[in-house]
Amino acid sequence: MATMWLRIIAALIVWVSCVHGQGKSCSFPDIKHGSIYDEDRYKETFPVAIGKYFYYNCDQNFVSPAQTLWTKITCTEEGWSPKPQCHRYCFFPWVEKGHSSNEGHIHLEGETATITCEPGYRLLNNKSVITCEENGWSISPMCKQFNSRENCGPPPPIDNGDITSLPLKSYALGSIVEYQCQALYVLQGNREIICTNGWWSSPPKCLDPCVVSEDIMNKHNIKLRWVDRNKLYVQSGDIVEFGCKPGHHSKTSSQSFRVHCLEGKLMYPTCELTILE
Repeated sequence: MATMWLRIIAALIVWVSCVHGQGKSCSFPDIKHGSIYDEDRYKETFPVAIGKYFYYNCDQNFVSPAQTLWTKITCTEEGWSPKPQCHRYCFFPWVEKGHSSNEGHIHLEGETATITCEPGYRLLNNKSVITCEENGWSISPMCKQFNSRENCGPPPPIDNGDITSLPLKSYALGSIVEYQCQALYVLQGNREIICTNGWWSSPPKCLDPCVVSEDIMNKHNIKLRWVDRNKLYVQSGDIVEFGCKPGHHSKTSSQSFRVHCLEGKLMYPTCELTILE
């Protein structure tokens, strides 16, 4: 009888261990409007064990709850902590022919802003409150004249880019113009915009390139891994690979040496001097 009970207890211990062992890993984090660092490289390693951590960043015009360029998430028994999320943020510009206390402020998804237009002007659909939504402002924060709902004025300017045709003072309903970026800048969004009822659709944006200089690399004791140059220009979205200078070893993680250029920003790895005993 004692032997039988010992076998039952042993079987229960094994069963409990198996049950508790289930789920103690994390599957690939599917982040809407975001991605983990070097996603293509690490995707095949999932699921990962508890304690494993990654960094993720959000797409253009989205931000994590920590509001940092890269946010750390760790695999725990309850899943990824903190939960990886990317929320839209909207910049509120200066309003011509109108005013608002929100001018120059950043608003997160779900927040609202109120605009008061000057006499003879109004917002689209005669609204006064606009909301920051997943796709941007619910209504363009622009005050337009009542009688200007057919033709459009000159296309909106963009930084580091311009339209491909000569600008006109007025554009007929249905007119289309095309944008292009300066060299090394990457166009994001629709290349063409259209005039609809006196309004231009949203213009694209030209993303800044990254500049890697010798001074920055010397500060971090690193060098370019594949290119023999003192300065390198990299388009937004491209990857730069670094290595340690001779006599140095990595101080940051190995994955930090493959860096994405994100709108003119790079997170540089660091190496430190190797001391021989």
